[in-house]
Amino acid sequence: MTTLPSGTGMTDMRPLVAAQPARASAPSSEDEAGGLEFEGFGAWYGAFRAVRDVSLRIRPRAITAFIGPSGCGKSTILRAVNRMHETLPGARIEGRVLLDGIDLYRPEVAAVRVRRTIGMVFQKPNPFPAMSIYDNVASGLRLAGERSRSVLDGKVETSLRRAALWDEVRDKLKQPGTSLSGGQQQRLCIARSIAVEPEVVLMDEPCSALDPVSTLRIEELMHELEESYTIVIVTHNMQQAARISDVTAFFSMGEDRAGYLVEWDETERIFTAPSDPLTEAYVSGRFG
Repeated sequence: MTTLPSGTGMTDMRPLVAAQPARASAPSSEDEAGGLEFEGFGAWYGAFRAVRDVSLRIRPRAITAFIGPSGCGKSTILRAVNRMHETLPGARIEGRVLLDGIDLYRPEVAAVRVRRTIGMVFQKPNPFPAMSIYDNVASGLRLAGERSRSVLDGKVETSLRRAALWDEVRDKLKQPGTSLSGGQQQRLCIARSIAVEPEVVLMDEPCSALDPVSTLRIEELMHELEESYTIVIVTHNMQQAARISDVTAFFSMGEDRAGYLVEWDETERIFTAPSDPLTEAYVSGRFG
């Protein structure tokens, strides 16, 4: 696994997690870039423990679905990976969250660098309202110091193409991002996320506000992107999880109201022969 050399700060993290060549199927080796791991992870909001004792390895270059009833901590876990959980007053974590063996919560690891390496797509499309389509995609690149117009042009086009949006917006890049339809706005947010070449893309219910046609486009896009990115999606749609994910992790809630990991496995096994009766009850619709 990749280790952080002595004296290396987060400014040097990007080379450690540089993008690997795209591949047709998800690798099984834990040495591949883009691997996430939770070790004894828990999350707190003040005195309330929202998540407890999660130990889980996310396969690189694959789609992992988080499923479970509302309130079991799935979105909290995503926000913790992206170092957004700690921005809330009184919020904290316990245990470790690692990317390629690097503890993302080590003191020398800056949150802003984590958020460049681990992209986030939210439930509701959130293009920056005061920015054009072009500037939405270019915003992260500019924050990272890119000033060359030719480089920005190339990366904006590449990102929009990878998000399956270029042909629809190529002639209106100066228009506001908010002028697009809901499905187009979500693909714009995905383009914005991948423009900075992250290792991991987190998606929190990315299709819940979309119509069936837009949902299908996003699902097709995720399958294309998993050749280059590790994708983790939170979804309450069992059919969606079964359709798109390679691995599924099922979470539930204990009597203390803290979310916990029940089991995780290949998606086909979770939906056809889960190990835990609670998982079987959830995926068959008997509760949730």
